[in-house]
Amino acid sequence: MPSSKNSIDHIETVRILVDAGQQPVRLDKFVTDKLPKVSRNRVQNDIKNGRIRVDGLSVKANHKLTPGQLVTIDIPRYRPEEEPTVIPQEIPLDIRYEDDDVMVIYKPPGMVVHPAVGHHDGTLVNALSFHLKQDDLPVLPGNDDSRVGLVHRIDKDTSGLLIIAKTEDAMTHLARQFYEHTIERTYQAICWGEPDPPNGTIDAHLGRDPKNRQNYRVFEEPEDGHKHAVTHYTTLEGLYYVSLIELKLETGRTHQIRVHFRYIGHPLFNDARYGGNRIVKGTIYSKYRIFAERCFEICPRQALHAKSLAFTHPTTGERLSFDSDLPDDMREVLEKWRNYVSPRRQNDQLE
Repeated sequence: MPSSKNSIDHIETVRILVDAGQQPVRLDKFVTDKLPKVSRNRVQNDIKNGRIRVDGLSVKANHKLTPGQLVTIDIPRYRPEEEPTVIPQEIPLDIRYEDDDVMVIYKPPGMVVHPAVGHHDGTLVNALSFHLKQDDLPVLPGNDDSRVGLVHRIDKDTSGLLIIAKTEDAMTHLARQFYEHTIERTYQAICWGEPDPPNGTIDAHLGRDPKNRQNYRVFEEPEDGHKHAVTHYTTLEGLYYVSLIELKLETGRTHQIRVHFRYIGHPLFNDARYGGNRIVKGTIYSKYRIFAERCFEICPRQALHAKSLAFTHPTTGERLSFDSDLPDDMREVLEKWRNYVSPRRQNDQLE
C-alpha cells in the first residue's frame, strides 16, 4: 500500500514570470494550465488563501494577468509516513456468485469497502485479501493496492451488490463496461416526501462543496472539475411523509443519488451527511416526532440499497443478472410508515 502524505515537511515556492507574448488570462486558468495535475477548484482555494500571489500581492481568481507579472505559488511538500499494508482478515463474505474471473458480493450496511484513514482493517478488501490471496487481485490503473479487485464501490452505510474482478483481463473488461454504461445497476431508497413528478430524471453536475470538501453538491453553472451526473427515478410507493423509490444511474459519481435527492428537496431518509437525519416532511407534534425518531433508530444510516446489477461476463460473454432483497432495517421502516399512514389512506379512499 503506498505511503500516505500526512505531515508537511516544507513549503516549496515556485515563481513563474508571465511571458511577454501572453494574452490577458485569468490567474486561476493560468496556474491550472501550468500545474496540470492540480484541479482548478484547488487552485481557486489556494488563491483565496493567499498561497498564490501576483507581484507579491493577494488577488482574486479572476485577476487578469499581463506580460511581465510574477506569479508566486507556495506548494506544500509532505513527509511520507508508512502505512501498514492490507492485512488479510477472516471476515465472513456473503458471496452471491463466484468463478475464476469475477465475484458478486453482498455488502451489508456499515462495512467499509476499502482501507482509508481511520479504517485500516475490518474492510471488504481485508476480507477479500483473506478469501483470495491479495497478490492474485488486480488493481484498476490509477488506483493503489488498497482497492484491489474493486471496479466500483458503494458507501459504508449503503447496502447491496458489488462486482469484484479476480484477474487483470476481467478488471479491464468490467472497467470498460462501466465506462460505456453497459453495466446496469438498480438502487432502491427511502426518501423524505413524495417526489413531484413521481417519475423523472435528475440531470445536474456534481462537484465538491467548497464549504465542506468531504461533501458534494449540485452546481447549476458547472466549472472545470465538476462532473455531469444523471439519475433516473421511479416512485414505487408514496407514503405521504416518505417514499420508496427505485433509481437507475447513467453515471456513477460519488454520492450521486444522495446529492441529487437533496437537490430536489427529498433527501434520503436518515442521511446525516445530506440533511436526511432530521424531520423534513410532517407535523411538529411530539407524537409524530417520537415516531420519526424511532424510525431513525431502526435504520441508523442513509436508507439506500444497491439492489440489482447486470453485466456481461468478461470471458464467456454471457449476460449475468443478480438481485437482492431490501435489508431488514429498510423493510421495517417501510412497514412502520405504512401502518402510520394507514388511517389517512383509508380516509382518502372514502373521499
